[in-house]
Amino acid sequence: MVEIVRVENKRQLREFINFPFELYKDSPYWVPPLIADEKFTLNKEKNPAFEYCEAEMWLAYKDGKIAGRIAGIINHSYIEKWKQRYARFGWIDFIDDYEVSRALINKVEEWAKEKGMDAVHGPLGFCDLDKQGMLVEGFDEMGTFITIYNYSYYSEHLESYGYVKDVDWIEIEITPPKDAGVIKKLSDMAEKAKEKYGLSVVPIKKPKDALPYARDIFYLINEAYEHLYGVVPITEKQIDTYVKQYFSFVNPDYINIIQDSEGKLAGFGIIMPSLSEAARKSKGRILPFGFIHLLKAIKKNDTLDLYLVAIRPELRMKGVPYVMLDELTKAAIKNGVVRAIASPELETNYAVQSMWRNYSTRVHRRRRCYIKHLNGNTESTS
Repeated sequence: MVEIVRVENKRQLREFINFPFELYKDSPYWVPPLIADEKFTLNKEKNPAFEYCEAEMWLAYKDGKIAGRIAGIINHSYIEKWKQRYARFGWIDFIDDYEVSRALINKVEEWAKEKGMDAVHGPLGFCDLDKQGMLVEGFDEMGTFITIYNYSYYSEHLESYGYVKDVDWIEIEITPPKDAGVIKKLSDMAEKAKEKYGLSVVPIKKPKDALPYARDIFYLINEAYEHLYGVVPITEKQIDTYVKQYFSFVNPDYINIIQDSEGKLAGFGIIMPSLSEAARKSKGRILPFGFIHLLKAIKKNDTLDLYLVAIRPELRMKGVPYVMLDELTKAAIKNGVVRAIASPELETNYAVQSMWRNYSTRVHRRRRCYIKHLNGNTESTS
């Protein structure tokens, strides 16, 4: 017998956040989130995304023990922009038990119908900068700090309930070039682009050097990402939050800010040393000693995670990618980096994928957004 309970108090929220720590305790590939971040994101009083989103969370109990969790989200900005009355599901985890997963999915679908929604899709967060996409390939690969990990049976359960692929994202593992000829080629292309288009790299010696450009970076994200799947504009309050989140503990070697001849932001890259192992050692807690593992990972690491990259649309074909890649390659070589993991990108985003043509790459993980139309139509909208 499965019981579905709505999360209504701090104790239940704590159980909601902690459930994956028990579910994945024996997995060598799961990377725990920071518990403090989860508390903030799911707090209706603190997360500015709740200005345009509404959400509910539920726990599944079987035989008196927690067996699963799920969140339902309605993003009103998404509905307004994309003209699709879709609810989202996220924070979905469950034991390998069809009775449990069916009860969780049924609850979200019932809630979505009550709210007048036409479909349910996910896993998605409140906005595009939250974790999204169910892992469907690469289960034996270490996850990254900014992505979801899940067991392989998740997709089997969802598909049995009528969910189908809407879009896929891929994660590419990139090996920095070692060949001197390739490195020189990248550098030459970057220098030509700087000269031809008046581009320059902003020197970043310490994290606070990037702060004057922080708001423009997120304005550029709104402009460059606006056509991507499910994306809605980031609000001013969200920008304030992300500035604190991304710029308080960055490694200056991996902040790439490029400006045009008029001093305007042309493109940027926010890259972080991998926090995966550090998060595992800290068990998702910053205190009392978790921050030590995180700081060590930021200072010395042979793996990079490419968090955010954006280029002004009219400059994509005018050398900005070359300048950015040249700076990234130099920093990687300087710091002994052996690989980098690109953040999830749509499988059809060939423009981004072409950036890596001078590097050795492999698609090492794939993740999926599923959809189910509540009127019975199972065709994908992608």
